Amino acid sequence: MMVKAELNRYNQAPRKVRLLADLIRGKSVGAAVSELAFLAKKASLPFTKLLKSAIANAKNNFKLSEDDLFVKEITVDGGPVMKRGMPRAFGRSYPIRRKTSHVTLVLDVKEHVS
Repeated sequence: MMVKAELNRYNQAPRKVRLLADLIRGKSVGAAVSELAFLAKKASLPFTKLLKSAIANAKNNFKLSEDDLFVKEITVDGGPVMKRGMPRAFGRSYPIRRKTSHVTLVLDVKEHVS
């Protein structure tokens, strides 16, 4: 049973957010939450909230146990780019591109081998 949660238009560049996605991919949810708690990155708090939201979806909607869940997939795609300008010398304008990210998280249940 796959459980999905999304974080859209997160205000940070996808290149920076993918570092965290690569860190928690394939881990159990308990290990992923504890790893994100001690990480000194800006995106760790929104990732923790996204992960806890997916866990709550699994518990409430599908009656799954938190101990059996792991991060099956996590993808970070580019969102819309906000275009701004910075005034520069001689009346010129320098472009500023504020990048955003779309994060998709998929949890799945571990298969117990007997």
